[in-house]
Amino acid sequence: MKGFAIDMDGTVYHGERPIPGAVEFIRSLREKGIPFRFLTNNSSHGRDFYVERLNRMGFDVTRNEILSSTVATARYIVKNYPGKSVYPVGVPDFEKEIQEYGIIIDRSDPDIVLLAFDTSIDYGKINDAYHFLKDGKLFIATHPDDLCPTERGYDIDIGPFIRMFEQMTSSKAIIIGKPNRLMLEMAALEMGIESDDVIMVGDRIYTDIRMASDNGTMSIMVLTGEATEDDIELSGIRPTFVCNSVAEIMSLGIEFQQ
Repeated sequence: MKGFAIDMDGTVYHGERPIPGAVEFIRSLREKGIPFRFLTNNSSHGRDFYVERLNRMGFDVTRNEILSSTVATARYIVKNYPGKSVYPVGVPDFEKEIQEYGIIIDRSDPDIVLLAFDTSIDYGKINDAYHFLKDGKLFIATHPDDLCPTERGYDIDIGPFIRMFEQMTSSKAIIIGKPNRLMLEMAALEMGIESDDVIMVGDRIYTDIRMASDNGTMSIMVLTGEATEDDIELSGIRPTFVCNSVAEIMSLGIEFQQ
């Protein structure tokens, strides 16, 4: 193997608290020259937010080492729908980040309804998006998660809104984030390696581990977040390894190639 794709919340930290051994794990990757990218489906924050959060905990990361579903979605739109405008259902940081890629925001007659994890969502946004989709506009969503982990447990994420819009408008969303293998392929491209040389590390079966499974690459399930060993058995999706936490990964005996 040649590199790591690493989930964040539930994998290397909980809220503002690093998981024991996680900082040391990232430090060991740097010392060994093993490339990595942090992957997150959460599109309610920009990469600068994650850089600040991770660095407060001692991870010492840069903006380029974080790949969010926002970034992946913006790249997808620029590549596949160049010049098309979007109606964003997202927070201001989300809008700012997609505009960095030259995406045009149009609130009156967009080509695409772009749904993110919008903690500022209101009836006006919901209704506008509904009418645009009923008019046949393309529907793209940053990720499929039903719940978002927080310090108080879990909050409602984007998934229920995707299903609501699909049911009400007969639209079918193009979903970019994990488990879409596009996230893994982008991370690999950034690291300069092939996607099947990447090990995915995460705490969620149906996003992190499924993405690796669908891509035919190795995965490491950590038990510090959402899923339990019983959940693995029930899911039918098998990670390559199961660890109590990322602190155990470097003792697994995985061989890395520079």
